[in-house]
Amino acid sequence: MSSETGESSFQDCEDCLAPAEAFSVIANETRLSILEALWQSPERPVSFSELRKEVEMRDSAQFNYHLQQLTDHFVVQTDAGYDFRQAGKKVVRAVLAGSFNERPQVKPIELSETCVDCGAPLRADYRDEMLGIECPDCGKPHGRYPFPPGGLNDRTDDEVMDAFNQRVRHLHCLAADGVCPECNGKMGTTITLDTEDLLGLEVRVDHRCQQCHHQLYSAVGLSLLDQSEVVTFHRDHGIDLCTKPYWDLAWCVSDEYTTVLSTDPWKIRVTIPLDDEELQVTLDGDLAVLSTERVDATTAPDAKQPVS
Repeated sequence: MSSETGESSFQDCEDCLAPAEAFSVIANETRLSILEALWQSPERPVSFSELRKEVEMRDSAQFNYHLQQLTDHFVVQTDAGYDFRQAGKKVVRAVLAGSFNERPQVKPIELSETCVDCGAPLRADYRDEMLGIECPDCGKPHGRYPFPPGGLNDRTDDEVMDAFNQRVRHLHCLAADGVCPECNGKMGTTITLDTEDLLGLEVRVDHRCQQCHHQLYSAVGLSLLDQSEVVTFHRDHGIDLCTKPYWDLAWCVSDEYTTVLSTDPWKIRVTIPLDDEELQVTLDGDLAVLSTERVDATTAPDAKQPVS
């Protein structure tokens, strides 16, 4: 069934569990143990007897009751046994990520990279399942993004920061493609003048999910990390942009190299300087690249011009 706008929602699904009921189904130690046993099994489907053996429950009738509560919504029964539905996998992954049951206390991580504003060493801190990078001297934010507690397990500080760098890239890549990294709903992108001073920028990119309202904010340049011409430009200068920390790239965390050419429609130029050369990338309001141009930095005019 569809709504009047032609879009579906969980309220329209006659066969779906209501959210409150879905959480009540898995809010049981035995049922979570069943999902964990199914996850740990080297091969699936898993037979009833093997699954009960792994959960270590002697009472067959009681085990069957809990298993049936999971069936159809979180697991599926086949002729060969039981296997996951996608919802069941997501529950286990959420548990493994530590989102439900971990509240780690992490000491601040001192970074070797420096602040794009004042040049002081940066620091990363972790709180409320968010990892953020900030300058302890001037307070300039360099991004704060969701990072599940499970991402901290069995990693050194350097490995945590490498994982965080890749995660931020992934989050913004999905968002720019219109896919919410939280719920897979439709993600909209808008360019805005940052009157709220959320990131210390004059111009900000906002990604907002129409379904769950999840939001991501960034400088315009962050959308260019996987753009082919930008990657090639860095490679030609001996830099692997795929592993370079985004917070070590001024054009990703500030708008020092961002020029608004027009606002109606939006037309923005990001200038990326390396050695004696610049790459000038022009984007529209959807962050689509309109053009790229390499210029001699020693003869190029000042790229930062105010918008009239």
